[in-house]
Amino acid sequence: MPSSNDIRATFLDFFARNEHQVVESSPLVPRNDPTLMFTNAGMVQFKNVFTGLEHRPYVRAATSQKCVRAGGKHNDLENVGFTARHHTFFEMLGNFSFGDYFKERAIALAWELITRDYGLAKEKLLVTVYHEDDDAAALWKEIAGLPDERIIRIATSDNFWAMGDTGPCGPCSEIFYDHGPSIAGGPPGSEDADGDRFIEIWNLVFMQYEALPDGRRIELPKPSIDTGMGLERLAAILQGKHDNYDTDTLRALILASAEATRTDPDGPHRVSHRVVADHLRSSCFLVADGVLPSNEGRGYVLRRIMRRAMRHAHLMGATEPVLYRLVPALIRQMGVAYPELGRAEALITETLRTEETRFRAMLERGLSLLAEETGKLGAGVPLPGPVAFKLYDTFGFPLDLTQDALKAEKRGVDVAGFETAMEEQRARARAAWAGSGEAATEAVWFDLREKAGATEFLGYTAEAAEGEVRAIVVNGAPVAEARGGDEVAIILNQTPFYGESGGQVGDAGTISTGDGLVIAIRDTQKKLGDLFVHLGTVEQGVVKLGDAVITTVDGARRSAIRAHHSATHLLHEALRRRLGGHVAQKGSLVAPERLRFDVSHPKPMEPADIAWVEAEVNARVRENAPVVTRLMTPDEAVKQGAMALFGEKYGDEVRVVSMGADPDATERAGLYSVELCGGTHVRATGDIGLFKIIGEGAVSAGVRRVEAVTGATALAYIGETEKNLALAAAALKAPPAEVPARIEALVEERRRLEREVSELRKKLATGGAGAAPAFEEVSGVKFAGRVVEVPARDLKSLADEIRKGMGSGVVALVSPMDGKASIVVSVSPDLTARFSAVTLVQAASAAVGGKGGGGRADMAQAGGPDAAKAEDALAAVRGALAA
Repeated sequence: MPSSNDIRATFLDFFARNEHQVVESSPLVPRNDPTLMFTNAGMVQFKNVFTGLEHRPYVRAATSQKCVRAGGKHNDLENVGFTARHHTFFEMLGNFSFGDYFKERAIALAWELITRDYGLAKEKLLVTVYHEDDDAAALWKEIAGLPDERIIRIATSDNFWAMGDTGPCGPCSEIFYDHGPSIAGGPPGSEDADGDRFIEIWNLVFMQYEALPDGRRIELPKPSIDTGMGLERLAAILQGKHDNYDTDTLRALILASAEATRTDPDGPHRVSHRVVADHLRSSCFLVADGVLPSNEGRGYVLRRIMRRAMRHAHLMGATEPVLYRLVPALIRQMGVAYPELGRAEALITETLRTEETRFRAMLERGLSLLAEETGKLGAGVPLPGPVAFKLYDTFGFPLDLTQDALKAEKRGVDVAGFETAMEEQRARARAAWAGSGEAATEAVWFDLREKAGATEFLGYTAEAAEGEVRAIVVNGAPVAEARGGDEVAIILNQTPFYGESGGQVGDAGTISTGDGLVIAIRDTQKKLGDLFVHLGTVEQGVVKLGDAVITTVDGARRSAIRAHHSATHLLHEALRRRLGGHVAQKGSLVAPERLRFDVSHPKPMEPADIAWVEAEVNARVRENAPVVTRLMTPDEAVKQGAMALFGEKYGDEVRVVSMGADPDATERAGLYSVELCGGTHVRATGDIGLFKIIGEGAVSAGVRRVEAVTGATALAYIGETEKNLALAAAALKAPPAEVPARIEALVEERRRLEREVSELRKKLATGGAGAAPAFEEVSGVKFAGRVVEVPARDLKSLADEIRKGMGSGVVALVSPMDGKASIVVSVSPDLTARFSAVTLVQAASAAVGGKGGGGRADMAQAGGPDAAKAEDALAAVRGALAA
């Protein structure tokens, strides 16, 4: 009996032999279709290839695509566990032709694979074709030898596929397997078609038309093929089962669930085990592809899936978290085909454990309140909307979980009342926000948040994706469109652009379309916590509400930011180890060109400290240790040694980023750095490249700032430093190694010469060695007023020397050095009762454009910006003496 892994390998090997490029499954979060919640078919990753927007180096492809249908248009969530073939997660096997082969080859390949390689009995197979597709009917008859009664013509849209209202479309041909008369149901197209006897296993789409806006269809110049076959359905047939949940992969997960809950896999809890098995797959694969539980968008759908499985575990009597213990069983089954499961095992495990721990606490409180409230109601009376809202708002008990919990009582919920209570809460939030002091111009974001919803951030795993334009703001007001030259703020439903927060600057890049729109994004900001606002200029084209656009982050800039951000974490830990545990982050800036990190520390770092920290960080960089992100509650994260970073706001769940190996740090499981952080990071510390501290200084009392660069920027900095060293060595005519000693000698020589010059200037100012100082008389008082070319620091001592030589009198000195006037006035003690040095120096300062001055009655100093009016300053002192 072939395993699911064998069946998948057989499919891909068959098409590889037939000149198809085997392409890896794309992520569950579509990067090229913003209208889809999740990837739900194999053709999603090739959508732009079919429409001509993208070209690949092959014209034939085959994939095993992981798919999720649990939200939006395709939502099978409520049926999972109760039917044989409904899943939230499934695998779609598909082969594709992009303008290469068409119907004949597609039918021949499909028939050869299922009848020869898979060995299905021909008499068990029948097909459907679109009722107008005579070509397909004739080809099935010719290639497969099927009689007319086993080629069923279907006139409905079930057998005509379209990508949308316009664009590529074409007829389908579906292959069905007949499980035999022992199972109820009729062939497709019959009244009993909904039965389980005839099961569709493969759909071949013949993409041959283009639907035009006026309703016409025209032939495509290069018809294409898109097929999809459900792996689980095929596995059930090849393994002799009729129920997908009896196949090897899902059965292994059901048995793991039964073992973990100590219950019978096929007993009263049969449905619950099936729910757990299915939802475990979708939850783990979604987390591996970057989706984390939240209260918005994809994260909310993931949370619903997780909590549905967790509630069924609760129904089976589990008293502790269960789902995270089943992750190894899933990896054993699917980890070889999908290695991303193994790479993300730590994140998946922590996310499931955290979510189930929180869910159990919430479930206990919520069910208790629910029982109390329903006990007040009569049989069948709906739960009042305000009560349901209280469960949601106070206890985190979502409406759908309340509805699910009341199903057993055949009791509904007053949904209209719930919505009314929700709207009242929004009104209160708006009023509270409006009174919080925010600028009036920011009010637009609150309105747009309500209309557009939260922006889903894709940037942890992607630098390019498609998005839908939800809002356009020009000059502070929402508009329906913007044109070339307009400065715009764009809001999308999803984006890979990081919004500035936690010290990390926002991303830059472009927003574009295939028909000429280009918006240069210079910055991305976060508003109200989860609204990402892309700020930029429309360079060409027109952007309109509802447009599907391509978002592309500036990859080189993002890489530099990531390197600086991860280096910040390593720097933080290195500083703590060198300077002490008192070191705590007080601020940061993570930009593409540098990082800036402020920490609490009472004194300057010594050169030896800087050298040690730099060497320590580079040692961690050379380790090339993986950078691992996990999801936890804030309390759990702190218990495991994580440090909260300045500027981050933490909710019920936090991202915990760890990096580097540290065998001595037993309290952190041998990890060097463990931080709470929502920013983007390198995949491994080696991606930082190189770390170089370029500055250290004071910011405020007790706070020091370290500035550093990484990677190419660090190399450029070192290169520029070496160049300057070489220039200095050449100027000194000395080897680079001798430059410091030569410079030190030159500095000492300059200081000696400056001292000699200063002494000579003083002698000149006093009239020469041993000469009596020259003075004039003003109002019977000796006055020595001079403009002297000496440094300002020497003015006081020079004034003292001149005054001592005069005996009784007043000295005023003005130095015009350094482009400004420095003034000192000295008054002998016997004259301070008549003249204050402070008053005299203030008069002098005013003459050179200065303000004020200060000192004592016998000695005061001041200054002013206009050195050219030095003589006017002396004249002002004379005038004050004569007054």
